[in-house]
Amino acid sequence: MKCPFCGNTDTQVKDSRPSDDGKSIRRRRGCSSCKRRFTTFENFQLQQIIIIKNDSSREIFDRDKLSRSIASALNKRPIKQSAATDIVGDIEQMLVEEARNEVTSKEIGDFVMEKLKNIDFVGYIRYASVYRGFETSEDFKQLLKGL
Repeated sequence: MKCPFCGNTDTQVKDSRPSDDGKSIRRRRGCSSCKRRFTTFENFQLQQIIIIKNDSSREIFDRDKLSRSIASALNKRPIKQSAATDIVGDIEQMLVEEARNEVTSKEIGDFVMEKLKNIDFVGYIRYASVYRGFETSEDFKQLLKGL
């Protein structure tokens, strides 16, 4: 592992432990050159999942990007910080179990909304407003009518 401070490739693992979600390994490393320490996370990847966007473009599933968007919807809500990573983990688990390597962004968004509806209603509304591109108060009314 390359040191992010000095670029030295000779770094050593000082400590390893499972992360909070139990789906990755947290490693504390030390650089033999500059003597600084840093943390890395090691995740397993069974398959590469491709997201098919609304404009038909494709991109690799980015766990962190999805987690950030969910965390943004739950910002300043009385929900545990791990809720976003739990939802992302559930999505990955579903895709692995179904042996899917391609999924539409609509399917991902719908799955996130379904999970958020059960966790935090305000977070659900926030996510829906961005995901569905709400522009007027009528868009919010339509969403609420559908419930």
